[in-house]
Amino acid sequence: MAVAKRVVILDYGSGNLRSAERALARAGADVTVTADYDAALEADGLVVPGVGAFAACMAGLKSVHGDRIVGRRLAAGRPVLGICVGMQILFEKGVEHGVHTEGCGEWPGVVQRLEAPVLPHMGWNTVTAPEGSVLFRGLDAETRFYFVHSYGVRQWELAAGPGFADPLVTWAEHGVPFVAAVENGPLMATQFHPEKSGDAGAVLLSNWLSTL
Repeated sequence: MAVAKRVVILDYGSGNLRSAERALARAGADVTVTADYDAALEADGLVVPGVGAFAACMAGLKSVHGDRIVGRRLAAGRPVLGICVGMQILFEKGVEHGVHTEGCGEWPGVVQRLEAPVLPHMGWNTVTAPEGSVLFRGLDAETRFYFVHSYGVRQWELAAGPGFADPLVTWAEHGVPFVAAVENGPLMATQFHPEKSGDAGAVLLSNWLSTL
């Protein structure tokens, strides 16, 4: 019998922790919700959740040295999954109400307000995943996921260098196209909430666990 993968959901004061914990446990992970530095560093997989404002999430992340944990894990090739604002803070910068906040800088790009008749973007929406995606393996093109956000990354700016595979970027649209998910080696992220996305979200989380 396979041993369950150890996953830490980083508790830094922001995020839908308990529903993410339940969803990952149902997918077969051994889940701990904690801010403990060593536990987060040593787990098979780390999930960085996030809800609310970019600046508040970055402040919370830094308060538990989460930016350092993410950086150290990635330097060692250890998987990290960002969810919602937990994805946004992986980028260089967030701009909300004229306030510019530095993110973790793992990817170039700016998180900014979507241009849409209705905000927040709340509810179910389809995504366009690229060929070769691991996260969306086994899901068809019309699969819907649950979103709650007013901000997003509207332009993907990272190109892989020679000898490296290009990141796989999944898009969705609400008024304008925005990045819905990224797969970049050990660093993956979704703008939507897989833990609130029913069967499709469960498949995606199982696919992520298969990479650990």
